[in-house]
Amino acid sequence: MRFAIMGSGAVGGYYGARLWKAGHDVTFIARGRHLQAIRERGLEIRSPLGDLFATAAAEEDTSRVGHVDCVILATKNYDNADALPKIAPMVAPSSTLLTLQNGVDSVDECAAVVGRNAVLGGAAYIATAIEGPGLIVQTGTHQRIVFGEVFEPGFEVSARVAAIRDALAGAGIDVEAVPDARVPLWEKFVYLSPFAGFTGASRLPIGGIWKFPHVQEMFYEACREVERVARAEGVAVTPARIEQIRRYMATLPPSTRSSLLIDLQQGKRIEVEALQGSVVRRGQTAGVPTPIHATLYAVLKAWEDGPIKSQ
Repeated sequence: MRFAIMGSGAVGGYYGARLWKAGHDVTFIARGRHLQAIRERGLEIRSPLGDLFATAAAEEDTSRVGHVDCVILATKNYDNADALPKIAPMVAPSSTLLTLQNGVDSVDECAAVVGRNAVLGGAAYIATAIEGPGLIVQTGTHQRIVFGEVFEPGFEVSARVAAIRDALAGAGIDVEAVPDARVPLWEKFVYLSPFAGFTGASRLPIGGIWKFPHVQEMFYEACREVERVARAEGVAVTPARIEQIRRYMATLPPSTRSSLLIDLQQGKRIEVEALQGSVVRRGQTAGVPTPIHATLYAVLKAWEDGPIKSQ
């Protein structure tokens, strides 16, 4: 298959490199020193699952790419105003856009640009980071994708979802195709927004706050806020989701940081609108109170564009 990776950073770059190694036609969309490094020596992946150099094509101008079978969108949500219009030249009537962005807003934002028929939604579970131009390092071995239809879900996995699943699986990626991707998107969101919010607001890895029982209970109540919003929107999140999160939290190393906290500590922009802001807005629309998320949103909003400059 022919893939374009829109956002060839830590997440998109990793999956694109694996697809390239498996023999697919991959074009990385990048910019700046990262683009230059990929063009000059390839994209290097260092991973416990095996290192590689992907010497795939790399472009900044998407009009030079042409139509592809699948665009994988892996930019940060706050880049969508710039990134999404650049996708259109690569999308033919038969093309698919698979978004792996955090949160639940991305599928609608993508559909506004390329149409609902082109869009698939996916949740990525992976720990990777750009360590330098052209270099992505994976920590751990998780590299899972769960994805499927979002606008016209059926009772079975669609043919186009199955074809992309087979390509990803053939590249050694842990992938699950589902008939209705709204459920895994929201089930990830139930955990992700509170985790990002609590670690970001405290400026601490999870171990720094998890020693306080009242913080744990407030965290789980924040998870319930997202769960209640999901149900109000008609998404059938599993009734066992909070218990699943409890078991998962018991396994987390105390040093675990959310990507939002990492971005804060590195002086970068943060995805507060796609995470905490989205919960608050959707809760208001659905008539579901979200007081914990409203507080986290208020605390983090000022840092949305990076470090606060003194007046």
